[in-house]
This record gives sequence, C-alpha cells and structure tokens, in this order.
Amino acid sequence: MLTRRISMWSLPLLVMASQPVAAEKFVVSLPSTGIERTNDGRILLILTPDGTREPRFLVNTDNLGAQVFGINADAAAPGARFEIGTGVLGYPAEDMAQLPKGEYFVQAVFHKYQTYKLGNGKTVKLPAARGAGQNWRLEPGNIVSDPIKFSFDPAKPGTITIPLTKVLPKIPEPRDTEFVRHFKIRSEKLSEFWGTDVYLRGHVLVPRDFDKHPKARFPLIINHGHFPDDFGGFRTTPPDADLKCIPNARFNEPCYNKVEQQEAYRFYKHWIADGTPRMLIVEIDHSNPYYDDSYAVNSANLGPYGDAIVEEFIPELERRYRGLGAGWARFMYGGSTGGWEALAAQIKYPDSFNGAFAACPDPIDFRQNMLTDMYSEKNAYWNEGPFGRVPKPGKRNYLGQVAYTAEMENRLELVLGDKSRSGGQQDIWEAVYSPMGADGYPQRIWDKRTGVIDPAVAAYWRENYDLRHIMERDWKTLGPKLAGKIHLYVGDMDNFYLNNAVYLTEDFLRRAVPAYGGEVKYGDRAEHCWNGDPTLPNAISRLRYNTMYVDKIMKRIEATAPRDADLTSWRY
Repeated sequence: MLTRRISMWSLPLLVMASQPVAAEKFVVSLPSTGIERTNDGRILLILTPDGTREPRFLVNTDNLGAQVFGINADAAAPGARFEIGTGVLGYPAEDMAQLPKGEYFVQAVFHKYQTYKLGNGKTVKLPAARGAGQNWRLEPGNIVSDPIKFSFDPAKPGTITIPLTKVLPKIPEPRDTEFVRHFKIRSEKLSEFWGTDVYLRGHVLVPRDFDKHPKARFPLIINHGHFPDDFGGFRTTPPDADLKCIPNARFNEPCYNKVEQQEAYRFYKHWIADGTPRMLIVEIDHSNPYYDDSYAVNSANLGPYGDAIVEEFIPELERRYRGLGAGWARFMYGGSTGGWEALAAQIKYPDSFNGAFAACPDPIDFRQNMLTDMYSEKNAYWNEGPFGRVPKPGKRNYLGQVAYTAEMENRLELVLGDKSRSGGQQDIWEAVYSPMGADGYPQRIWDKRTGVIDPAVAAYWRENYDLRHIMERDWKTLGPKLAGKIHLYVGDMDNFYLNNAVYLTEDFLRRAVPAYGGEVKYGDRAEHCWNGDPTLPNAISRLRYNTMYVDKIMKRIEATAPRDADLTSWRY
C-alpha cells in the first residue's frame, strides 16, 4: 500500500476553452484515425473545480475534490462515441444528477485493454503493463483529452462532446550507471500462463568497486515493494541547489522533496564507506495486467510469479552479478505491500531465504483484513445490527480521524474498472488471492456494491494466502525452517489498520513450538509505514530501508552460514 514513485504533480496547467458551455451529459469520442480498428478499454470522465492541474491527476480516494465516472469500451471502432450521464456510477458522488451546479474543468481518459488468450484457454481483456506501474493516468498508449472549462447544470438539457486527442508516449528505459544496473529476463513460466511474452526486470544496486573485484561474490537483498521505474532512494550528488520545495502534508514537512534527496545522498555515502558490507540490493519490476506488482506469490489469476521470481529471476540475477547463490545469503525486506511480499516469500520458500523484515505488512491474518473478519462477518462495508448499521472506515490518521470508508474505496475501484481491473488495492488482493472465475477473471471476494462476503472465496483465501493461518497450520514442518527469519514491524496507529492482523499473528508466534526466534515491534502512535526505528520519525525512517536492517542481516549470516561459506571475498 505504499505510494508509487512516479510523480503525478509536475505536469502542465490546464488548457481552458475560450467559452464555458452548458452540459447535462457528456459524449467522449475516440480519434477517427491513428488507432487500431478495434479498441477495448475503460472510458473515464473526470470533473473538478480545481484548475491548477489536469483532472486525471486529482483522482484518488482521499481527495474528494475530483469527480470521476467510468464505463467500458468494447471492440470500439475509431471515432466511436460514448455517452456518460445519469445512471453511470461515479465517485465521490454516485450519480451525475447529484453534482452541484457550477463551473468545472473536465478531462476524459481512455484506459486501453489488451486481449490475452491464457494458457488455460480463457480469454480476458486487461490493461497491459506498459512501463508506468499500472497507473492509468500515465500508461503509454492511453488516450487523453485536453482539459476544458465548462458550466454545468444538472437540471438543464445539453451535451458536451469531449474528443480524445493525445496518445500518451512511451516511457524511456533507465540507463546503467556505475552503481545501478538493469536487466530483464523472459519468464518461461509466466509467458506460458499469459499466452504471450512476459518479462521480469531488475534494478540492481551493485557495491563500490564491483567491477574491480571480479572474483568477489555477494549476498543478495530483495527490497520488495511497488513498481520501481528505477532503483529508488540513491543519488551520488548532494540535493539540487535550486530545488523548488514540495510540501508534504502527511509529515508536515515544507520541503520533503529536499529531505528525500538528502536521504538518497546519505545512503550513497554510506554505500561507498569503508566499513559497509558489500552486497547486492535489487528492486523488481513485476508489474502485470492487474497491478503494479504481483505480490511475489503464485496466483490463479496472475500466474506463477512466486516461482518465476525464485526459480528464474533470482538465479539469473545472481549469475549476472555474482551472487553467492544460496539461501543463507539471501534476505528480503519491504513495507506495506513489500512487507507482505517479504513475509509471504519467506513462508512459501522457506529454504530460499534467510530472513524477512516485514514492515507495516498488508493484512497477514484475514481475521483482521483491515477491519473485517473474513470468516465470521458477512459484510466488508458495514458493522450491522438488528436496527442499524455503521460504515467501516477505510483510512485514518494517528488521531483516528477517518479519511474515507471501505465502501468508498471499493466504489472508486469499481468506477475505475470492473472485473478487478481498477489497478486498486482491494482489487489486487482479490486478483492475487481469489480463484479464477468461469469467465477468466477473479472471483469476487465480496459484492463490490453491497460488501456482502462470499464465504467460499474467503475459505480459499484462508487456505492459500492467510499467512498466519498457513504458519499455524504447517508449523510442525515450517517452524524449524523459519526459526530466526521472521521480523515484523508496524505502527499501532497504522492508517490502514494493518496493526490489527500483526497483533493476531504475534499471538500465534509467541506460543509457537518450536520458537519462531524473530521479533515483533510496534511504533507508538506511528502511522503507515513504521518500519522498526523508534528513534526517528516516520518521514525519515521510511527512507532508510536499505540501511536499517544491515546489522541484523550480518549477524544472521555469521550465525547461520555453512562452514565452507564465502564470508570474505565480499568484505573488501
């Protein structure tokens, strides 16, 4: 659940129409030329009174100042027109008739889908991973309109036509540097599943003097997380002298972009210091048609990403960059989605890794999937009683103030894409954890409009992806393999209530026999994504993943490496 790295705010201001127009419904049109003969995707219409940025960059669950509506486009020809008016589901307002009279800026986006003929014979239409981390606002090949200003009156007849005119360009590949190298492999396993070529990409941070020590072999660290466009948080120069400050309201930092550059330069200085252990750190691009990453496990809907990473990607990375190539020399860490991935990969491939440092992990016990017990409760949106019901929160701050509800988050996803195609958080959990439906798309864990839970799908989630349940169920064989490898960190005021599942998991780990031998720590009043350092504010510690666990990793290597292990070639 971490924020993606691609910036969405450094874009041009709006182009305004010269004369406002009245409208009660909208017609979005595809270009007549320059596109394919048949086009599948999602038409999104965004309205906002905010004229400082393009409307597409203002759509998110927290910001209630942008209104979005969405409909499917199936097999649409060039020049096709799509009407959006009353009766089309929207967010935050559910219907266009609920919008207040006023002046707005409007923009349309065509989020393009690709047809996949899966290896199992199913055919699905999904947005291909095209280099922007499943960010529909930026994905190459998507078509957007110029924003215009208009006057809207829901009680007044009228139509406004919005032509889609600009195809978003390709995103250039990152280039190798002295310290950061890039590679990709074609995954045989994933290509067979998807029925087309599928690649995994790695952004590898190599140690100082890597090329000067050709006989050295190195431990490997996987920094799990959301889509990386390059290796993040590392720069070889001090902060830019002419940097224009960008404030961060969450951390109350007036110039947080400068803080980020300072920390990235600090990491570089640490990385080249004489006393720093030499190792490889990799960030993996495993973006896919459902999300910006795969959750690093095998899935009925996403394919065998777990096996592809462990059995194809890691061996090739270690071959190219001289990894030690053994489980005792491999570690993982990450926060939020990355925290879940680190723990899940350690559990599902216990011999392949020697430790997982999981910060603020996505729910690891589905008895507290945020605030819902997936097994005993009937509804994911409401706490229900005989005479009323209370909405379940979806996000809070450290004071407990609620930003939006669970229903709101899921409704926005449904507006952005049906059939789990929104690229949103709830939809990717559904895509990863659920069985595949008869139509080739993920089975719904709950009704997206009502929140009613499907107990059969919930049972499938439990047996395959409830990490606490899997550990407890299989601890007799798993326990000895996981001893000393599990480390959990979370703030007790996590914005997404992720601490609740950690509490329940810790209850099991405390009584587990044999003992789990790791640690579980909580940050007092700490929000998402506290990762284990009580001496630093979240704003800083979240930027230090690549240094904060090194001492623990080194102690683990010293305690567990085989007698004939290479503990010297990489300590130059």
